[in-house]
Parts: sequence; C-alpha cells; structure tokens
Amino acid sequence: MNTAFVLMAQYNGLAIIPLDQLCKDYFTHLSVDMLQRKVLSGKIKLPITRLENSQKSAKGVHLADLAVYLDNQRNIAIKESLQLNRN
Repeated sequence: MNTAFVLMAQYNGLAIIPLDQLCKDYFTHLSVDMLQRKVLSGKIKLPITRLENSQKSAKGVHLADLAVYLDNQRNIAIKESLQLNRN
C-alpha cells in the first residue's frame, strides 16, 4: 500500500495539510502550538511548510513529508515488535 495515495484520498488531493487538521487526525494528544514546538526542537521529524514568508502565514505539512513520516514511524514500530517478539 502506498501511504501517499491513501493520504491523497483522505485529504481530497490537498498538497499541504493544515496543522490544525494534522493534529486532529494524527497528533490528537497535541495542540498546534505543541506540535510546532516539538518539530522545532527535533522531537518530531516533520518539516512544517509556510505558504508565505510572513510569521502569520498559514502553516502545514506537505503530503509527501507526512507519508514519509508515517512510513518511518511504522518501520520503527515493526523493528520494536520484532525485537520484543524474538524467540
């Protein structure tokens, strides 16, 4: 399954997913501000895109970057599961 294609269907072809929608769908435990802080501190490795150079510009995450992030998180989970379930 291609994660990017699933995300395109989920977000109706949007290229940039707004941070508030991203929090509602994938980071339910975080506010938009907390998500931005975790990204800026490097705790969440997900690039945030600004639509303009203005500080007040709308911010979001490119669909392709979210797909890579989700696939990486899945790979980490698989690796941990294999280590825990090793006989």
